[in-house]
Amino acid sequence: MKTIRASEIGNFLFCRRAWWYHQQGVESENKSELAGGSEFHRRHGRSVMAAGLLKSAGWLLLLLAVLALAAGITLWLLG
Repeated sequence: MKTIRASEIGNFLFCRRAWWYHQQGVESENKSELAGGSEFHRRHGRSVMAAGLLKSAGWLLLLLAVLALAAGITLWLLG
């Protein structure tokens, strides 16, 4: 019995004819467009990951600034 994957169901729901062609082993005629789309998704994924890292760095810097401010105020009050 053949295992059906979630991506295969998604392909079927998106375009039943394309799914059927794939099942029959028919090669796609728009490989350059597909490759371009894959490259776009790779670039986008890297951008999203970089944005997440920058956001984390921003929160870390904010935390360090608050800690430095608290330490400065404490030293000023004790001094």
